[in-house]
Amino acid sequence: MKILIVAAGSHGDVLPFIALGRELRRRGHQPHLYAAAPFRDLAVGANLPFTSLGTAEFYHSLLRDPDMNHPIRSLTAMGRALDQADPGVWATMSADVVPGDTLVIGSTLGFITRSLAERYDLPSVTVHLAPAILRTEHQAPRHGGMAMGSGTPRLLKRFAWYLADRLLVDRTLGAAVNRHRRQVGLPPVRRLMGDWLNQADLVIGMFPDWFAPPQPDWPANLFLAGFPLYDQAFGPDLPDALASFLAAGTAPVAFTAGTATALARDFFVASVEGCRRIGRRGVLLTRHADQVPDKLPPDFIRVDYAPFSRLLPRVAALVHHGGIGTTSQALAAGVPQLIRPMAHDQHDNAARCVRLGVAEELSITRYGPKRVAAALNRLLGDAVLHRRCAAVAARLAAGDAVAAACDHILALAATRGGGQPIGG
Repeated sequence: MKILIVAAGSHGDVLPFIALGRELRRRGHQPHLYAAAPFRDLAVGANLPFTSLGTAEFYHSLLRDPDMNHPIRSLTAMGRALDQADPGVWATMSADVVPGDTLVIGSTLGFITRSLAERYDLPSVTVHLAPAILRTEHQAPRHGGMAMGSGTPRLLKRFAWYLADRLLVDRTLGAAVNRHRRQVGLPPVRRLMGDWLNQADLVIGMFPDWFAPPQPDWPANLFLAGFPLYDQAFGPDLPDALASFLAAGTAPVAFTAGTATALARDFFVASVEGCRRIGRRGVLLTRHADQVPDKLPPDFIRVDYAPFSRLLPRVAALVHHGGIGTTSQALAAGVPQLIRPMAHDQHDNAARCVRLGVAEELSITRYGPKRVAAALNRLLGDAVLHRRCAAVAARLAAGDAVAAACDHILALAATRGGGQPIGG
């Protein structure tokens, strides 16, 4: 079967879909990945046919857009990105549809797969990497500083979602999606991030139920597969310079602001000073050398990238932004976490880790050297927290989330068929 996979986002958003594609190919199917241009080499390395969604220059311009990591302005920024995306993608994907033998898989922001499935009556799968996207009137996810727990009246939660949709989402990201749908002859949608987001034959959450307990009003067609924990696309080994650094001294603290931003200098400056104050060595993970202090102390190193599955078991703690890929790798490694969330799902992921007792959180406004040093001292010296980290890691040692997700995808393919074209 031809399986068209759209993965929108940065490395942490795309790697799980490369993992799904690899497994589907291993099982004899024909996956084809559509993602940002910089992921071409990773896809080719995984033997996946690849089509880019825009140029590398366009992708890197998004990383340097400060609005992309703002809790509210990011909606407008994502709408702009959709408007500026390659207009030929729809025609390319339509040409790749094999009538009667095609299934589509889309990430949360892979809106084009939902439109493609609607136009050509294709079996479709929506894959959410983080639970924050799943709305509920019960134990609602945390967005920014807004937490709506079990004590918040359900009517108030429903009204909050309604206002967010009508005043924010529909006017920004939703408007961009509807402009595209109008161009391809499809009717507009309302409340984009509500029910429409999950109008697929199958919805998969790539996280375990103990991280995000299922809620009574989550989609009935939702399957929770677990964390994908795939980071081998860049190779199985640590960079030589990093391996030598790790071998030369005590376990360092690792710092990353994620791969979705190139605007993190304040984070790295405060991180280096906070880490230095407690006498710890540090590893700074960023491809953007201009984001770190001009002169690093001798007990610090900057590297472009390192597979977390190899690095994290050798660090004392991880300080990060709260992206779900980074968060899940830290949980799997059993390493204490200090989380500084900015936008998107990050606040919710941070809150869940704090509830698990394996992390502390510092807001952007409170993230300074003094508080970083104090938080790291608490994390490193808390024996109970270390035992909780080990217990969580043990839970993640068993199971294969990618294989489980593919089982459900192929079960859908067997029952639903591969779609038929509707019109031209």
